[in-house]
Amino acid sequence: MVKQIFDDEQKSKIARYILESLTEWFEVVESREEYIRDSKGKDFFAAFDDNDNVTGFLYLKETGKDTVELAVMGVLKECHKKGTGRALFEAARQTAAKEGYTFIQVKTVKMGMYEDYDRTNRFYQSVGFKELEVFPTYWDEANPCQIYIMNV
Repeated sequence: MVKQIFDDEQKSKIARYILESLTEWFEVVESREEYIRDSKGKDFFAAFDDNDNVTGFLYLKETGKDTVELAVMGVLKECHKKGTGRALFEAARQTAAKEGYTFIQVKTVKMGMYEDYDRTNRFYQSVGFKELEVFPTYWDEANPCQIYIMNV
């Protein structure tokens, strides 16, 4: 089940729990802490299992009057390929549409660099994102930034 979370403290706790469980994707402590801090005030969605344990989250941030970004998303590894990410994304997409946005974008590491990120790329493509542009040095040369976009 996916719920929209409105309490900023709860957002921080959920983000910390999930991101610290996924250090292979979120290994840089400063980046993790920034995601946690930035969750406050954002459209935030959390997935829960049948026992009301959190299994994943994502939040959106506005990047323009017509565009939101899927700023960060994390799903516990044991919940991958079980529909959790898709359910989170669909709840966020519906909210973005209700709020009047036209586009959603997301940034990830370009396909072909690392297998973990290739799975991430395939997920974004499977929910309807299309390749927009690659910025080879946005983060650094070892991590070229792929930007995907889709109509809400």
